[in-house]
Amino acid sequence: MSTITDIARHTFRVESEAVGALASKLTGDFEGAVRAVLACRGKLIVTGMGKSGLIGSKIAATLASTGTPSFFMHPGEAYHGDLGMISPQDVVLAISNSGQTDEILKLIPFLEDNGNIVISMTGSSGSTLARHSRFHLDVSVAEEACPLSLAPTSSTTAALVMGDALAMALMHERGFKAEDFARFHPGGSLGRKLLTRVGDVMRRDNLPCVPPQMLLSDVIIEISNARLGVAAIMEGDRICGLVTDGDVRRAMQKYRSRFFEIRVEEVMTRTPKMILQSARITEAEEIMRRFKIHSLLVTDGEGRLTGIVELYDLMSDNTHVNF
Repeated sequence: MSTITDIARHTFRVESEAVGALASKLTGDFEGAVRAVLACRGKLIVTGMGKSGLIGSKIAATLASTGTPSFFMHPGEAYHGDLGMISPQDVVLAISNSGQTDEILKLIPFLEDNGNIVISMTGSSGSTLARHSRFHLDVSVAEEACPLSLAPTSSTTAALVMGDALAMALMHERGFKAEDFARFHPGGSLGRKLLTRVGDVMRRDNLPCVPPQMLLSDVIIEISNARLGVAAIMEGDRICGLVTDGDVRRAMQKYRSRFFEIRVEEVMTRTPKMILQSARITEAEEIMRRFKIHSLLVTDGEGRLTGIVELYDLMSDNTHVNF
C-alpha cells in the first residue's frame, strides 16, 4: 500500500521524466516558432482553455517580462467578441493537450482568414489544432502523474516547461539583459538594484565635512552627529581625504595621551574611494565589497562632493529614494 510520501515521489518521478523527454521531441518547428515570433510586428497572443489556459497565462506573463510583448486571451471570450484584439500582425500560441479543444478550434477559421501565424502546443501531432498550425510544439507525455490518469499533471508541466524554453530562446536571440529585465520589474529587488542610481539613495544633508587641520577630538563629534561613521576632509570645495570612525579608534590606541594633539590630516586616507552620483548602486556595492569598505564619497561630474553613500543604503529594501 502506497504511503503519502510514495505518492509524492511517484509524482516527482513521472513529471520529471515527462520534462526530460521533451528534448527528444524538439523539431525544426521549435526554431521556426522562435523565428516567427522574432519577426512578428505585433504581439504574441497566448490562448488555452481550462488548465491549459492557466498554463498559458503564466507563459504569457513570462514572455512579457522577458522582452516579448504578449498577453493571454481566453478562447471563450474571444469567440464572443474579444477576437477584435487580434491584429493580422500578431502571432497566436494555442495550447491544448488533446489538440481537439472545441473553444480553440472555433478560432481557427478567423485566424486563418486574418492571416495570423498559429503556433500550437499539443500532445498529439495528428490533432486538428496541430494540422492547422504553421508550427507545432510536441508536449506529449507518457502518463499523467494522477493515479486516475484524469487530472492534467505531467501534461501541464510539460506545456509550462516548453513555454519556458520558448521564452528563454527568445531572450537569447533578442540579447535580453539583466538591465532589460529590471526595467519590467522596477518594484522588485533586482529592478531596484539595476535601475537605482547612487544619487537616489545617498545621504546629502548635514554631511560631515571638516578641514584637514581639525583636531581628531573634534572630528569625533562631527562623525557622531552625522551618524555616518565617516567624515569628508575638505579644503574649500576640494576633497582631500576621508577619515572613518575606525581611523579615529586606531589613532586613540596608537597615540594615547597625544591623541588630543593630533590633527585629522595625519590619519586621513588621502585617496578615498569615490563614485559618481549617476552610477548605479550595483557599481557602488561592487566597489565596497572589493575594497572591504562601508562608505563612499559621492561626486558630481565636476568632482564636487554631493553626498555620502553607505553599504546599508544599498542593501536595505526600505531605503528612502530621493526622487
